[in-house]
Amino acid sequence: MIRWLICLFAILLAFPLGAHELRPSVVELREVEPGEYTLDWKVTLSVGSAGLLANRLEPVIPDNCEVAGETVKRIQSAALMGRANLNCEGDPAGGQFGLSELLGKSDAIARFVPLDAPTQSFRLTADETATTILAEPSPLSVLGDYSIIGAEHIVFGWDHLLFVIALVLLVRSPWPVIKAATAFTIAHSITLVATVLGYSGLPGRPVEALIALSIVFLAVEVAIILRDPDRQTLTRRFPWAVAFAFGLIHGFGFAGALADIGLPQTQLAAALFAFNIGVEAGQLLVVALTILILAGLKRSPDLVQRRVLTTTTYAIGAIGSFWLIERIIG
Repeated sequence: MIRWLICLFAILLAFPLGAHELRPSVVELREVEPGEYTLDWKVTLSVGSAGLLANRLEPVIPDNCEVAGETVKRIQSAALMGRANLNCEGDPAGGQFGLSELLGKSDAIARFVPLDAPTQSFRLTADETATTILAEPSPLSVLGDYSIIGAEHIVFGWDHLLFVIALVLLVRSPWPVIKAATAFTIAHSITLVATVLGYSGLPGRPVEALIALSIVFLAVEVAIILRDPDRQTLTRRFPWAVAFAFGLIHGFGFAGALADIGLPQTQLAAALFAFNIGVEAGQLLVVALTILILAGLKRSPDLVQRRVLTTTTYAIGAIGSFWLIERIIG
């Protein structure tokens, strides 16, 4: 009965977590003709926030620009979409663009795309919802912004977070965990880069279902070992191989997130490198924290250890199963 209650609680928890990966909001100011710009934005919405944000969110534009015509807003695919056409007198460098606010603690990527100069990329936060256009853009800004987005994609992207935690729960020993995590990193880097460069790709819906399946698979493996510690399951024998195989699938998920965020074409290599570094940093943080928690748990009585690990495993499996079913029939 307790295990069924754990599963029910985990499924209820999956609703506010959402069944999709982290999708940062995007704001883009693009020059279409000399002195003419479009400001487009896509703000990810949480449950119940659509009407509230749609009514009060307004674009922030440089002082030497004015909106031409009406600002268009619409809600589509759990996101608030908007566009404003701008006429600007002179160079907008030094002016600010962005949005009047972002919901909660969500972040956004802002891009300024002039006709005859490199694209500028910035990271917006709930505290700084607008950014200043630079006269001479710095390539370091791309490295900093995309590395933070990559780290957040692991730490706040529940799909990948639960997979990494389940992998550590299954492998346990530090050296095998390092090898498995490295294999996962190499694999998702391969498919991420290949997809972004146009050499491969899979539809988003099957990828999301397979990512959920990877979580369920590891949760089942952990549950088996908790029942029979001497059982040599597939992942226990070849943790790096299983991590590599599922890492290839997770890489397509990362690529889907980057497709939503967008990449500065003039600084593509730097943005890809920074995103991968951020993902790896976030992943190492999750692995280290999980190992520390397990080390602390070893000081507890065996019964307490077993109950904590069983509760965690059933919760991870229930959430993964809910996402898997939703993504198949949704």
